[in-house]
Amino acid sequence: MAKTCADLFEGFNCTILGNPSEEVSGIAYRSDRVQPGDAFFCIVGLAVDGHSFAQDAIDRGAKVLIVERKLYLADATDVTEVVVADSRKALAYAAAQFYDNPSRAFSLVGVTGTNGKTTTTYLVEHIARMAGKKTGVIGTVGTTIGDVHEKSEHTTPESSDLQHLFARMRDAKCDCVAMEVSSHALDLRRTWDTRFSVTAFTNLTQDHLDYHHTFEAYFEAKALLFSHDYPARRVICIDDKWGAELNRRCMEAGDMVVTTGFDESAAIHPVKVDYGVARTDVVLSVRGEETAFSYPLVGRFNVSNIMTAFGVGLMLGIPAADIAKSLEDASPVPGRLERVRTPHDGGVSVYVDYAHTPDALEKALGSIMALGHGRTIVVFGCGGNRDAGKRPLMGKKALAADYTIVTSDNPRHENPDAIIADIVAGMGDSQDKYEIVPDRRSAIRRAIELADANTSVLIAGKGHEDYQLVGNEVLSFDDRVVAREELERRFVGAAAEAN
Repeated sequence: MAKTCADLFEGFNCTILGNPSEEVSGIAYRSDRVQPGDAFFCIVGLAVDGHSFAQDAIDRGAKVLIVERKLYLADATDVTEVVVADSRKALAYAAAQFYDNPSRAFSLVGVTGTNGKTTTTYLVEHIARMAGKKTGVIGTVGTTIGDVHEKSEHTTPESSDLQHLFARMRDAKCDCVAMEVSSHALDLRRTWDTRFSVTAFTNLTQDHLDYHHTFEAYFEAKALLFSHDYPARRVICIDDKWGAELNRRCMEAGDMVVTTGFDESAAIHPVKVDYGVARTDVVLSVRGEETAFSYPLVGRFNVSNIMTAFGVGLMLGIPAADIAKSLEDASPVPGRLERVRTPHDGGVSVYVDYAHTPDALEKALGSIMALGHGRTIVVFGCGGNRDAGKRPLMGKKALAADYTIVTSDNPRHENPDAIIADIVAGMGDSQDKYEIVPDRRSAIRRAIELADANTSVLIAGKGHEDYQLVGNEVLSFDDRVVAREELERRFVGAAAEAN
């Protein structure tokens, strides 16, 4: 596969200095991954300027540089330079051209919002697959093409990696792909020049303010997916003011919109909900018609996710009756209120959830407490080198549980004790309702030691992750595995004595 510079940037505002017919055999944005014949994009990053690595890229065989300012390199007399205003946007555009605009080959669903993205994409994928379509998923838990699952580094990959992934999905004959779209990806133009069939919004609560700084900037990044740059059919949850504002903008723009929410004004809203331990029975009003079904997810927040996925299914042209039928056997999403099961659990109900924002923690706790299992214990921490402002808020939300064990999450390059101090600063004078156990395994063990058959334990923050980031180390750690081990450690002896 090869394209000329003229091919890659046809229709894009740029200046080509050198040979427009120079052939490009690959796309690179990291100089250490450049192959001979590649075009190297000098990305101006948050901490590093890619222009500083241009000579290294040339030395490795790059024949084309994409730059935001002309470079004068002594060894680069035969290298073509493409001068652009925004190297990130240029990377996304050129990558789409290089792979022949693969997102146009299937129905692409983009889901954004603070919480619920992963569950919603999995539900959409299930609905589409049950409708007879070959499907794909891109998101936090990983990438799935048909029946093949792969791990991924980012919720939404860098633009050239994303377009390559789209090309693989196209070549695998996918009919429908559901993708999580993060605010970072939108702000950094990773999805630029991608064609969406449907875009969906779940909610907006505090997260990533270390990057966006204000709620307004965070919202505007999410709102890009609903702007004229990404024309599509829209599904918008209007339960918060941000969704209501997004709906107003889309209606004003003349977009086709399906609203969801608990309020009766939403096109899809619940008429009746019965929450069970393992399933939820719901009657939805769908554009005025009532649809009743049961599905194997629990909690109020999953009603929201079900409604958003239902709206997406409608926008994909799938009949409401078929959507409802498919949702009845939807698979649980890894690390999202995932029940930990083991032969010896002493009757203790242990759930692992990815909840790492104040709103998500509150909803996860509320869902478990609504099941009526008696006492609730929560184990959680906060990630390092991330939005520190949410830490005391999460500490305050955790007090809804009967007891809290504050521990370490992914401290990265921060002192775990300092992170914990930020959390407990929000817990006031409630020392009798929590304790601090910095080591995460010990914290999980402590929670299980305190639990009995009338106790539910929520282990929050990491969900599906099977690692812990400590400094420069990536340590093997899976909350689900550790919880099973600690349940067995405590109760296997008791089971043997009983026999």
